[in-house]
Amino acid sequence: MKNRILLKTNLMVCLVIAAGFLLTAVFSYRLNYSASLKSIEQVSKLTSEGIYHQMNNILSKPVNVSQTMANDSLLKDILLQESGRLEDPDYIEVLQEYLQAYQKKYGYDSVFLVSAATARYYNFNGLDRVLEPDDPENKWYYDVLLPSDAEYAMNVDNDEVANAENAITLFVNCKIKDGAGKLLGVVGVGVRIDQLQSILKKYQDNFRLTPYFIDEEGVIELSVEHTGYDPVNLFDTSGRQDAKEDILNWKDDDSAISFWDLNPAGRKRDYIVSRYLPEIGWHLVVERDTSELIRTLNRQMTIAVVVIIVIIAVILFIITRVIQSFNRKIVVLERACEQERKSMFEKATNQLFEDIYELDVTHNRPANQVTERYFESLGAPAGTPYDKALSIIAEKQIMPEFRQGYLKTFSPQNVLEGFRQGRESLSYDFMISNDSVNYYWMRITARLILSESDGSLHMLVYRQNIDAEKKQEQRMLELARTDEMTGLLNKAATQKLVEKRLEEAPERLSAFFIFDIDHFKDANDFFGHAFGDKVICSFTGILRENFRRGDLLGRIGGDEFAAFLPVSDVAWAAKKARELNVLLDRDYVDGNNRWHMSASIGVAFSPRDGIHFDTLYQKADAALYETKKRGRGSFTLYHGIAGGQYEDN
Repeated sequence: MKNRILLKTNLMVCLVIAAGFLLTAVFSYRLNYSASLKSIEQVSKLTSEGIYHQMNNILSKPVNVSQTMANDSLLKDILLQESGRLEDPDYIEVLQEYLQAYQKKYGYDSVFLVSAATARYYNFNGLDRVLEPDDPENKWYYDVLLPSDAEYAMNVDNDEVANAENAITLFVNCKIKDGAGKLLGVVGVGVRIDQLQSILKKYQDNFRLTPYFIDEEGVIELSVEHTGYDPVNLFDTSGRQDAKEDILNWKDDDSAISFWDLNPAGRKRDYIVSRYLPEIGWHLVVERDTSELIRTLNRQMTIAVVVIIVIIAVILFIITRVIQSFNRKIVVLERACEQERKSMFEKATNQLFEDIYELDVTHNRPANQVTERYFESLGAPAGTPYDKALSIIAEKQIMPEFRQGYLKTFSPQNVLEGFRQGRESLSYDFMISNDSVNYYWMRITARLILSESDGSLHMLVYRQNIDAEKKQEQRMLELARTDEMTGLLNKAATQKLVEKRLEEAPERLSAFFIFDIDHFKDANDFFGHAFGDKVICSFTGILRENFRRGDLLGRIGGDEFAAFLPVSDVAWAAKKARELNVLLDRDYVDGNNRWHMSASIGVAFSPRDGIHFDTLYQKADAALYETKKRGRGSFTLYHGIAGGQYEDN
């Protein structure tokens, strides 16, 4: 009888152990699967951000360089001389040196110029060939000549220039027009596709995802394995026709679209993140499949089952002999294991989060002593309701502009309403300080859990320091909108920020200045482009010193700059323009080289002359033109009366 009872006890213990191990394995599998999916989402989004900013910066620069050359009055003058100097080797050498200067400065694989009059193709090695209309290799050029409002065009093609080995290259093509709008030629630069592919391959290898750049039709323009030279449609090859519309219609350049999608080819779920690059008209698509994850988790589950079976077999063998001793030891072992797991969990949690608190939202109070002591440390007396303590925390620690959002997100009423709507978590990013002086970024993530004991809603609050992440985002944003040479805003960023300020305060009197360095071409012609760059930097420094911190300053052309700022009245703006004319009228000296610098200025006013960037730019540019007609070195205020009148200095 005793042995029978012992056997039953042993079998019962083994069954319980087996069930516990199996349930633990199943729950662990599900938790690991869920955590892995979250990790895939986070890594995919962060990697997409990295690719977006790096490639946008790389691809925007050749566009800016090509547009700078297309608007260079020196290059236009040289092209106008071509018809009379077709056989002049000195003429070809001038063009070669011009293109060579840009190639050496920026290191592009191709810097080229095609004359519209003769179809002669020049590059930094000289005259390469004459483009024939019936040659299919020259289709790109004749496509660019077609009427279009686009400032530039991009295409992927093989580089036919001598010694280029027909390398697949991404070309940026800009039209050159004279003052009357007549086409003089096409100029641009080229970047080897393999250089761009190597960048994408690093991301693909390091993060186990697949990035693509596609056009508006879904054709892959750039990926690790494809280029636009051999058209391949991403949606045709992957079978993702359902996702095509969502991806191609997403045109928000400030955020990404992300979702899980069933891959028809492999009957597996893939995570997709897509962003739009408006500067080049491409969509960035990043795919991450879960097949490897599923295989890994299945292997882990199989190993876990095998281990469980072995453990049970060992237990069955041992337990019949040492049940009493084993029972005492198992209690001690379980306690030790539980304490170890708890310590490991607390250690890992503390590394990821600053603090974790629990709140009883239904009863508007802290759910444990740790949370209550935290409230007391911030000056909330014991027994203070949760909503009152929340206000105390906001007042003592949180930057004023984030307080209202913080209180609204985590107030008991909002939490209860969110739970009723099916939300399981809440999140809010804000700036916080421990000394009311030094603020840093914090993210609070709250999990909503319904207590099984009394049916009350509890909230677990996780505090995570994200200051480094936010600062990195800010650095990437600054790089994307800044002119590399001067550190001022580039043209696109200038337009965007001016439009934003006009929308925020349409009735506020503001001045839009355009500055043009007088006879800047002479500085480049006589002393070289390096000297010209230093002149631009000196000119920029004077502008920085004489505008306020909040005023917008941007470089909108090679030697053209803009400023946008609120003013008290038109007279103040005129005085400012007059002062700047004096400050910018000086000799610039670099070693033995001396060049007299001055500036022509045109000014328009909002809302008097317009409430949009394009309108103000047009009016200020017209005023600038009037300044140049009078002899430069002065300023003109645009007067918004029908017929176009001007006020000058």
